[in-house]
Amino acid sequence: MENKKVNKPFYALPEKTQTSSQIVSAARSSLRTFDTRRPNTPRDEQRHLFPSSTSRTPETRPPSAFSLTSRHFEGADSRPVSGTRLSPLDHHPKAVSPGDLENILVPRPPPVEPTKSAPRRGSGNRTRLPSTLSLEGVENSVSRSGQGDDYIYSESSRDKVPTEFNSPGAGDSQISVTYPTSSESREGSAGSRKSSAGKLNRTGSAGKHDPQESEDFYTSELEPLVAELASLTKKKDCDRIHELAGHLYSTLECHNCLSKQFPHRSSLLKAIFKLLDVDEPRVLLRLARLILAFKVSGNNLLNVCKLVFKVSRNDKNDSYFLEENILNLLLETIRNADPNQSCEALIYCVGAVKFLTGNPDILKRLAKLDCVKTLASLMHSINKINKENGKPGDQFGHILVQLTAALRNLADTTSGRDRFLTHNVIEGLVHLMDSYSGDSDLMMYISRIFSKITLHTDCCSVLANQPTCYKAFVHLLKRHVLKEDLVVRLCFVLGNLTIKNEAARLKLFQESHSIETLLLILKTYLELDQQGKTCASANSEDSKLNGKVESETEADVNKVEDVLIKVMRVLANLTINEEVGSAISQNSVFLQLLLNVVDQKDIIEQEELVVNAVVAINNLSYYTTQDESQMAGHLNMARSLLKLIMNNNMEGILEAARVFGNLTRHKQIRDFLSQNKVDAIMVTLLDSSSREVVFIACGVLINFMLDEEKRSMLKKEGGIKKLIDVLRDFGREDWQLSGCVCKVLINYSCRIHSSTNSFGQEEATELTDILTEYLDKDSALGDSLANAADEEMREYIEDLWHEEFCSVGTQLLKRIVSHLSPLEPLEAPS
Repeated sequence: MENKKVNKPFYALPEKTQTSSQIVSAARSSLRTFDTRRPNTPRDEQRHLFPSSTSRTPETRPPSAFSLTSRHFEGADSRPVSGTRLSPLDHHPKAVSPGDLENILVPRPPPVEPTKSAPRRGSGNRTRLPSTLSLEGVENSVSRSGQGDDYIYSESSRDKVPTEFNSPGAGDSQISVTYPTSSESREGSAGSRKSSAGKLNRTGSAGKHDPQESEDFYTSELEPLVAELASLTKKKDCDRIHELAGHLYSTLECHNCLSKQFPHRSSLLKAIFKLLDVDEPRVLLRLARLILAFKVSGNNLLNVCKLVFKVSRNDKNDSYFLEENILNLLLETIRNADPNQSCEALIYCVGAVKFLTGNPDILKRLAKLDCVKTLASLMHSINKINKENGKPGDQFGHILVQLTAALRNLADTTSGRDRFLTHNVIEGLVHLMDSYSGDSDLMMYISRIFSKITLHTDCCSVLANQPTCYKAFVHLLKRHVLKEDLVVRLCFVLGNLTIKNEAARLKLFQESHSIETLLLILKTYLELDQQGKTCASANSEDSKLNGKVESETEADVNKVEDVLIKVMRVLANLTINEEVGSAISQNSVFLQLLLNVVDQKDIIEQEELVVNAVVAINNLSYYTTQDESQMAGHLNMARSLLKLIMNNNMEGILEAARVFGNLTRHKQIRDFLSQNKVDAIMVTLLDSSSREVVFIACGVLINFMLDEEKRSMLKKEGGIKKLIDVLRDFGREDWQLSGCVCKVLINYSCRIHSSTNSFGQEEATELTDILTEYLDKDSALGDSLANAADEEMREYIEDLWHEEFCSVGTQLLKRIVSHLSPLEPLEAPS
């Protein structure tokens, strides 16, 4: 007796390591995940710098609309005169003694020896100024505020530098300033310039040629074009300007002159700026192309970015961006601009790219140009600057909103996901979540990106492995609990992370306040739903599109219900982990909230909401124990789910039956359900053409057959015949289901005295024939093994047959055969 094998109920969890067939069959286990649709993202009818529902006030954000004319651009040589005369400063300069001036300018000369005479006035024996006071140094000391690198030192200021200083001292010695000659100064310095900007002798891309040749090239090829462009300033002949601008660009590009070092860059830019008062978008874009190619900076960079942004706001102009290389120049501008010095320019430049990614054709072109890499580099630069400064820059947030909106569109491209992984975009976005949690616009775009890319396993794995992402998600959910558009996406992403990743479930559960926050969302939105509200905040992103009332279809979207579905999905996925599930199942508040959904909602009208609540209840019911203190909760579950079994909605019946498969491990629950005819309903479900429905019904009946007083119901309701039909119809295709049928019949015949009496003569004979055939390997698996694709599949089929069916099939066959009798059973006495 000591060596006798302990009989365990069929529903007991296995103690041994799972085999391959058991792992595959786990898809039919009691614990379940469930999928849901990705939250809808409406598109604004118009293009705006920030979303129509932005939390940014007009005072804190750059404008989407602005006036921009040629007057806003600065001449390359000097800043335009404002016309406003400034009042003189109330300042009285302190007199500087000649001695002080001498000490400032030059070191004091050594004392003259008595034997030597002092140098004569005007002699060539001059003491030269230190190199730091050469003309080059003087030029470099000139304030260039607001000019960027487009400022060019004027000759008029050079003339004002004194050429000679009188210095008192020993005798009448003089100190004079001499300018370095071209041989003494570095090549390309201001000291080697001629009297006009057009005769500079600097090296650069154009400086590779002989200066005379460069001058000849300008005179012969460029000057006529510039002159004609200048003549069109008032005529505004758009076609001719468009043609000349294209010719000018190709000529400059051909001679490698599109650079800051080109001597005539200043005059060319001034001529181009004067043409920017035209209204034709294609002309403006071609002129902007020239300005961007010259790599302007400062105020001119800001304004040319505004110009491109203004053109890109109208989708009718999109085709112009597919011409020539304007997209390349925009990406190059983003790559070269310093976020600190050109923050506002980047807002508009990246904003233009954001608009253009809304066009499918431009989106493909930008993807080929590796726009993801360019935007990722900018994002990483901003993250680095913020880290060095110890706090996030608010102005960078405006750039990042444009950047993440563009990345959202790029995530849909064929190569988008690969680029995101290659350039560490996911890691960068997680850093932004941590740094800018208060920027709801930015968080919205990041959540949209994650809701797209986490539909794919590779991106899910990368995000799940980011150590700070769970803390960031929980913090955002807690901070923005009433922003349903953000909450629904964050919960959708968490649902994607936890649907298959066991480590992600544990990490999210272990994050401080994670379960409390998820339950807070569930409770908050259930209360909103009970109040009849379909959205939590009045300023919902989809409630108004650019000030217009949304369409009927969009108005019908119940955002509160959508949040409930997504948050229940997260909690259901978490409970699949045994440690997490055991802990959460002890939370009576969670169970009661789920039961409220089932009790208060009609599955016909709100099927997805109710079914998902039942899936979460099912996962909790898996962890039920024999503790009497929990029995009241178990009975509440069973009572609430009864209405779904009585309903005609097959999805609801199936999910409720799954829960009953867990609850019927308890005798009190079996008694309650039997009183409400649930066991008879399960027998009826055996007629279903769906193997999944039949499988679940068999699982519940296995538990009901543990009670002797309930066994007669099976035969009375025709269950024996139906189970035999299931074996015949599905047996060879589904050995797991066949095994379940055998388990029902084994529990049913536990106290058998006669096979004929228990099953019926015809049924006993039919069962014997089917089981004999199915237990013969060649007969049972012949066709399946012959049609298997490879040896691995054949091994799997044989494993499944052996482990799921053979043992229980053999046990049932032996029981039937051993209790067969040729004698007719006696009728019970009347």
